Amino acid sequence: MSSKTALITGAAHRIGAAITRDLHKHGMNVVIHHHHSTAAAAELAAELNTGRGDSACTVQGDLLETDSYGKIIQQAYAFKQRLDVLINNASAFFPSPLGQISLPQWQKLVGVNMQAPLFLAQHAADYLAENRGCIINMTDIHALRPLKDHAVYSATKAGLAMLTRALAKDLGPAIRVNAISPGAILWSENQDQDRHDDILAQTVMKRTGHVDDITNAVRYLIDGADYMTGEILTIDGGRTLYS
Repeated sequence: MSSKTALITGAAHRIGAAITRDLHKHGMNVVIHHHHSTAAAAELAAELNTGRGDSACTVQGDLLETDSYGKIIQQAYAFKQRLDVLINNASAFFPSPLGQISLPQWQKLVGVNMQAPLFLAQHAADYLAENRGCIINMTDIHALRPLKDHAVYSATKAGLAMLTRALAKDLGPAIRVNAISPGAILWSENQDQDRHDDILAQTVMKRTGHVDDITNAVRYLIDGADYMTGEILTIDGGRTLYS
């Protein structure tokens, strides 16, 4: 994996930052995309560059702005004159109860969760094909089991799952496209303990996962899955086994 370059969207915090650190630890150069989290992204890049000089950079972009997609990819490619991996990690998540759904809510959820991954992939395709690279999308178990009062969010993640399969067919064999579907890995800041307990009661493993479960899967899809494309790895401790 050394000398390869990965672009990770939404990489300043949480799972995105964990993926970024893990790929960097295994020798990759990383491009840290962010929107508003300028300070956090810069701090992460500085941390990684301290350990290995000129191995991390940041790129800012609003994933709701259509003219940002090409700029993000161009800047990512310019960092090392190559792009091997695109990880569509950035995600918008908030409730949209039926009867209260607004057009701006729809546009934000669709824009970040479906539109951006599609057009980033389109802009990156030629660069990724140069080194037989790959795309990894972050979906959600609610693509299969809709979350109450989150109809739009669930639909966008279902769309991203289908987009993963469609891109795999359209971009192969030069580019592999897969996805990861996490369950309870990091709790939402808005969830209370009762909700946590309810989720774990409907999880076979009866515990939360760890970010390492995700980073290990990302690394596998990059470096150990040369004959896998169009697949979605579900990492949920068995939660989707419950009806």
